[in-house]
Amino acid sequence: MPSANIEAGRIEPSSLADVLRVRAASQPNDRAYVLLSDRGSEVAEISFAELDRRAAALARRLSRNAAAGDRALLLFPMGIDCLIAFFGCLYAGIIAVPMMLPRRQSKRDSSSAIVADCGPRLALTTMDVIAGARGDLRDRFPQEGLEWIAVDTVLDDPDPDRASPHQPRRDDIAFLQYTSGSTSAPKGVMVSHGNLLANLEMIRIACGNTRVSTYVSWVPLYHDMGLILNALQALYVGASCVLMPPLTFLQRPHLWLKAIHHYRAEVAGGPNFAYDLCVERIRPEQLDGVDLSSWKLAFVGAEPVRAATIERFTTTFEGFGFSPEAMWPGYGMAEATLLISGGRRGAGPVFRRVSRSALGRHQIEPAPDEGDCQAIVGCGRALVDERIAIIDPETRMRLGPNNIGEIWVAGANAAQGYWGDPVATEKVFAARIAGESNDKWLRTGDLGFLDDSGEVFVTGRIKDLIIIRGANHYPQDIEDTVQSSDPALRRHAGAAFAISNGDADERLIVVQEVERAQRNQINTGELTRRIREAIVREHDIVPYQIILLRPGALPKTTSGKIQRALSRQLWLDRTLERL
Repeated sequence: MPSANIEAGRIEPSSLADVLRVRAASQPNDRAYVLLSDRGSEVAEISFAELDRRAAALARRLSRNAAAGDRALLLFPMGIDCLIAFFGCLYAGIIAVPMMLPRRQSKRDSSSAIVADCGPRLALTTMDVIAGARGDLRDRFPQEGLEWIAVDTVLDDPDPDRASPHQPRRDDIAFLQYTSGSTSAPKGVMVSHGNLLANLEMIRIACGNTRVSTYVSWVPLYHDMGLILNALQALYVGASCVLMPPLTFLQRPHLWLKAIHHYRAEVAGGPNFAYDLCVERIRPEQLDGVDLSSWKLAFVGAEPVRAATIERFTTTFEGFGFSPEAMWPGYGMAEATLLISGGRRGAGPVFRRVSRSALGRHQIEPAPDEGDCQAIVGCGRALVDERIAIIDPETRMRLGPNNIGEIWVAGANAAQGYWGDPVATEKVFAARIAGESNDKWLRTGDLGFLDDSGEVFVTGRIKDLIIIRGANHYPQDIEDTVQSSDPALRRHAGAAFAISNGDADERLIVVQEVERAQRNQINTGELTRRIREAIVREHDIVPYQIILLRPGALPKTTSGKIQRALSRQLWLDRTLERL
């Protein structure tokens, strides 16, 4: 696809580093990023010119310790230093590897597997992290030859006019985006500069954002939604991006909405659970004087987008100026750099009411009545210069509209493959449709369909699909039924999966966390009975076992996705932490 139209087409960038240089030259004093404290006040900011200067100085420092193509871990709390490190890596030709700071006591942490997979030369962080808050990190990653650099101690170069030590090309790998590990071990997706520019331009066109479209984001920068859809897209269009710590949002979600009001932000969003959290935790008096009418693009994705979530959020906050048309469901994944489909700004979400029983047969039919009805949400259409196809995963034949199959994608945003795994790369990134041309397609592993207008509907993951007595059941639908059966059950904190009983049939297992405030007050037998009745009534399945878990016991990815495969293994190993 054509390169980004930066500053009225005056530049044909070969990398995002070129885009930052343009911003530094044309908007030198504009605020690129602002960091908020855990109470919502400003604690740091950086202009485009200062970001360019500090990234270039860091690049020269990195080049003395590593060569172009080496990998650098990015181990940061939410903040501006992480973005300085990211652009410093781009300027130096170092492949950045954004990572979550590993939890001290976590038994299910993926960081060691990521480090072993990518073989880093550098570990970038702040002095406060390695000398104070997380002095254990050096011992946690004892790889020979790994050099630690505190980004905030790298001083500006005395000769700032010197060129950066490397000029990236579009085919060079910009960074490794490790997959969430929701269905398998994390894999390092190789995102090239060309992939990144292509997807950023696709996002710009789909969202219609400009340099006045201020962003407010709490989504972590090690997550592709936080890094690309928020921080990098804001820089790409020349807008400011306000960052707040993820834990601040989780503990005080009203501060997110207050920041949107204060900065008159146009763009803010997150996974499905973020909108549920706002509805459940925010009290009206906490938003006294808040006006959300500036919020033009409330993107939602990263897990199945639920109609009920959108309806609840809209109803709750419409009185504060939030427009229903601002809701913008989208669909994406790391293997496609980020975004695969999205709607039009201001058009609002697309809802369809379909037969739940037909969905179980992988068919799309109108709901005959309320008893057999499921509301599903469209995730927009294919982006510019991109193709989406629905394919039978067994025959690899293309399916027509309103038929459920695997979603395949072709476009310049499809990444280069998995780091160090040519077999998986060929299988996932070089698929071919039976009976058609030899074009290569990206297999998403997601199930869904296109309607007659080309709207994308995502119904679930192939690996998570539950098949009982020949009927297909999507685990997220069962999990939603469970969590709706009693207020004592935590939202987005349950897993449904199947086990074999030694013959042809499979059995349904449900594991579900209980709300912390309710854990000592519930009658577990009564609660289990209520869950069982809801599953039988809504899905015509008798669960084999229902296990109630203590808060925080369910395994999730760093982006909050349920790890159903790991939950199943923990159930088999009898190591789940029961209530």
